[in-house]
Amino acid sequence: MSEKTRRHADDLRGASRLAVEATRSVTALVQAMHHNIAAGPRVLGRPLARTAGLLTGLVYGSIRGITWLVGSGLDAALEQLAPLLGESAPGRDREAVLAVLNGVLGDYLEETGNPLAIQMELRHGGHPLRLDRAALAEAFPRATGKLLLLVHGSSLNDLQWSREGHDHGQALARDLGFTPVYLRYNSGLHISTNGRALSDLLERLAAQWPEPLGEIAIVAHSMGGLLARSACHAAESSGQKWRQKLRTLVCLGSPHHGAALERGGSWVDLLLGISRYSAPLQRLGQIRSKGVTDLRFGNVLGAHWEGVDRFAHGSDRRTPLPLPAGVRCFAIAASTAPQEGGKLPGDGLVSVDSALGRHADAALLLRFTEEWIAFGARHLDLLGKPEVYDRISAFLAKSAQA
Repeated sequence: MSEKTRRHADDLRGASRLAVEATRSVTALVQAMHHNIAAGPRVLGRPLARTAGLLTGLVYGSIRGITWLVGSGLDAALEQLAPLLGESAPGRDREAVLAVLNGVLGDYLEETGNPLAIQMELRHGGHPLRLDRAALAEAFPRATGKLLLLVHGSSLNDLQWSREGHDHGQALARDLGFTPVYLRYNSGLHISTNGRALSDLLERLAAQWPEPLGEIAIVAHSMGGLLARSACHAAESSGQKWRQKLRTLVCLGSPHHGAALERGGSWVDLLLGISRYSAPLQRLGQIRSKGVTDLRFGNVLGAHWEGVDRFAHGSDRRTPLPLPAGVRCFAIAASTAPQEGGKLPGDGLVSVDSALGRHADAALLLRFTEEWIAFGARHLDLLGKPEVYDRISAFLAKSAQA
C-alpha cells in the first residue's frame, strides 16, 4: 500500500484559480452594487440606468478581462514549474484545511476541475486503498469477515476519527474484531451524488474483500449518516450485493431532518434580497455548496432537490425515505445540557430531535432500533467521548447477538 503523494504545483494552481475566481466574483458584486446606486432612485424611473450600465460595464469588464489573463498565465507558469516544486505526502493540517474547503466549495471545485477537489476513496491509516484482492490482503494482513465502514461528516476527513488518542474504528477492531475502513469524500457535493458513488465503492470492496465477508457495519458521523442512508437506497435501486451484507448502522449526531445553521443561512438570503441595494450581497451567502444546502432539511435523494432552486426560501419538500429494511439502526444525539430535563438543546449544530429522527409528520419519522443521548457534549465530542464509544460498542454487540 503506497502513500499517495501530491504535486505542490497542483495545490498552488488550485489556490490560484480560487483567488482569480474570487477576484472576478467580487468585481461582479461591486459592479452590481455600483450600478444599482448610480442608476438613480426607482421612484424617478432610474433615469441614469443606461449611462451607469455602460460605464460600469466598461470599467469592471476590463478588470475581469485582466484577471482572466493573469489566471491563465499563472496556470501555464505553474505547470512549467511543477518539476522544480516537487511532491510530498499530504499532512494532517493540509488534509483538515482541504476538507473544510471542499465542504464549503466542493461542488464548485469539482465542476471547474480544480486540483483541490477531493475525490472519493476508501482509506486505512490515511492511505488510499486499491480495491483488488491482493492489495487489500496486503493492506489488511489480519482481515476478518466483519467489515466496518466509518463515514465522516461535512467539512471533515477520515483522519479526524482520531481524537486525543482514541479512534472508534481502531477500538472496535480491538474489542469486537471488526476490520475498519474509512471513507474520504467531497462533502460539498449533493448527498445523493455521494451516496451513489459510495454504493459503487462498497460493491467493489465487498467483491474483492480478502476474507469471506460475513457482515458489514457502518458508523457514521453527522452528514455521514445521511450519506449512508442514501447509499443504501442507491444499492437497493440497482440491486447491488453489498447491501445484503449490511447488518448495522450507527448514526452519530446526524441531521436527519436538517440543521438549524443552514436554515438560518436561507433566511439571511431572503432578508438580503428585500432591497435592490443589498440584493447583490446575496451572492456571498450563496457560495455555500450543494452539500451544505442539502442539510437544510436533510435531503438524501435526488428527488429531494431536483428541479428546486436550492437557495430559494421554502418548505420541506422531501418524500419519505425509511431506514434501510433488515438493518439494525441506532441513533446517538448530543446535547449541551448536563442531564435530562425539559426541552433539550442540541449539540451546537444538530438538534436532538433531528439526530434521533423525530418529526411531527409521521411519514418522515425514522424509527431507530434504539437511541441514546450524550449529555454535556457537543457535535465533535461524539467522535471521542469514552461514554459514546461504550454505547457504540454496546449497539454493535447487540446487533451481533440478534
